[in-house]
Amino acid sequence: MLLPLLIGLCSADWNILNQRKKAVSGISLKNYCESWRINVEVNNIRGFEVVPQECIEYIGKYMTSSQYKADCQRAVEECQLYLSSFCTLKGDGKDAWIFDVDDTLISTVPYFKKHGFGGHKLNVTSLEEWMEKSKAPALDHTLTLFHEIKEKGFNIFLISTRRESLRDATVDNLIKEGYHGWSSLVLRGLEDENKNVQNYKAEARKRLVKDGYRIWGIIGDQWSSFDGTPAAKRTFKLPNSLYYIS
Repeated sequence: MLLPLLIGLCSADWNILNQRKKAVSGISLKNYCESWRINVEVNNIRGFEVVPQECIEYIGKYMTSSQYKADCQRAVEECQLYLSSFCTLKGDGKDAWIFDVDDTLISTVPYFKKHGFGGHKLNVTSLEEWMEKSKAPALDHTLTLFHEIKEKGFNIFLISTRRESLRDATVDNLIKEGYHGWSSLVLRGLEDENKNVQNYKAEARKRLVKDGYRIWGIIGDQWSSFDGTPAAKRTFKLPNSLYYIS
């Protein structure tokens, strides 16, 4: 989930090497980088523009590792448990589920692999040129989940921070990777350019609720996909420490 958002990003002063003076002797750089990553995931570290230089290699290894895949799979399994145990659909066509797009359904990791794994300030033009090629691979765990949710009878809504100008490329990419049958794909129009992502996505949810939909769940890789009202009954966060969108 990304874009044009760098408008809303705030700089962060957090730097691993600056913390060493306060650190307990003997803690390694790997420990610091893992601590940074975990605190990003639990939303303690916010608004960072770049991955700390000291942690680029570590974050790159994590985002391309079996551990990343296992962490995503565990989030999906918890979602599947919720679906099987707590979701009783009314069958009136108003049961909804929301997915983010980037790094939820399809991955931008191949782009970031060639552009410093988040260690450089994001070049939006470059990223959008890559998105236009429709080559983002599916995340296998959420591809399976997407179809399970669809088969249960939910209306699936995709709410993305991509620009409206990327609609054709986004649809082509999603279909090519095996996604089909969603109810709506919401992208940022010109009227959304100056909104922060939290408000933009909350407004999209408000429109759904106004139309009578019950939002059973949201799955995404950024906290801004969940914050604000109306809230979903449950939210499921996928790991992503490459960038922060507020």
